Amino acid sequence: MLLIAALLALPLLSQTFTATPLANPAGAGSLQPNWSVAPDGSAVFSWIEPSPGGAFGLRYSVRHSGSWSPAVTIAAHRHFFHHPAEMPEVLAMPGGHWFAHWVEAPEGGDSDAEYVYVSSSADGAHWSMPLQAHRDHSAVLHGLASMIANPDGTASIFWLEALKGEDAPVSMKRTIVDAAGKEIKEETIDSDVCGCCPTAVAKTAKGLLVAYRDHTKDNIRDIAVTRLENGRWSAAKIVHADNWEIEACPTNAAAVAAKGDHVAVAWYTDAQDSHRELMAFSEDSGSSFGKPVTLSVGHAFGYTSMALDEDGGAIVSWLEQSPEGARVLVRRVTGAGVAGPVVEVAKGGRMALGYPKLFHNGNDTFVVWGNAQHIETAALAKKN
Repeated sequence: MLLIAALLALPLLSQTFTATPLANPAGAGSLQPNWSVAPDGSAVFSWIEPSPGGAFGLRYSVRHSGSWSPAVTIAAHRHFFHHPAEMPEVLAMPGGHWFAHWVEAPEGGDSDAEYVYVSSSADGAHWSMPLQAHRDHSAVLHGLASMIANPDGTASIFWLEALKGEDAPVSMKRTIVDAAGKEIKEETIDSDVCGCCPTAVAKTAKGLLVAYRDHTKDNIRDIAVTRLENGRWSAAKIVHADNWEIEACPTNAAAVAAKGDHVAVAWYTDAQDSHRELMAFSEDSGSSFGKPVTLSVGHAFGYTSMALDEDGGAIVSWLEQSPEGARVLVRRVTGAGVAGPVVEVAKGGRMALGYPKLFHNGNDTFVVWGNAQHIETAALAKKN
């Protein structure tokens, strides 16, 4: 009985995965892929695809019961900003409504000018005329956005605004858009954040939780979270004091996922030239976090993605250095903080691999990344 009790007290060993190539509907030359979870649990896959004449379009397809739906074009002939960190997102809402957001840069214009656009659809097939998601229209950075559904049928878009350039304090803002994609509220959440690192948002049992890379006057750029509870944003909380001091902008932020009060945040840090990939759990909706778990096994590059599984474990992907340049790695961590084996999914040039993204729901776990010719996807299956 003592032996059985001791065995039961041990944390569950983390599982590993086998990766199987999975065909996807993105055409040759596509880039900036992303995932979201539909209300029925299906995988919503989006990407930017070139078309004849040098134009590009934002497209999406839904994977359900092992097959892809016909691809739908949301917006075409737009000046999409082509950067791995500026990933469009397509979000299916309960009741059949849809939202999409992306970032554009003027053709041949000021390279610092970026604008967040949003479009909506009542059926996923017919999309509204794109609208800017912010009040300011000056030629400065507006981007690095993330989106989440609100309970009232609106959506929240989180984004960065650099009114005085990226060397001055950059603000993180939220725009609430109605079902037509029109802005109904804009607010500043943090007035000094890292100006080129993407935002990430999740819904906890207590409300919205936003993860982002903070910034101090001493150029410390650690990962912070803020919570929307009872209509008010909490003060920024540093997930872990890495004390990464860097005068440049790393374009490398956090991933966040939540199920109820159980929250996971994963991120990259180069504090003390460590080149590490870390993650930490919270059991109180992000009010506090446990000791970080080190995920990387070599020189990490970051570009983190993550999903929570049904057992409370976190599945994390990131880029790490390899002889070919970089490799896409995936690792699962149990809810007790036990890290499983590292799985190499792909390798290639660092820029070509882009910003890999993970999807998980039920029995489906997918990962997507880029190469010089097209977007690649793989299905991950658990292996004990």
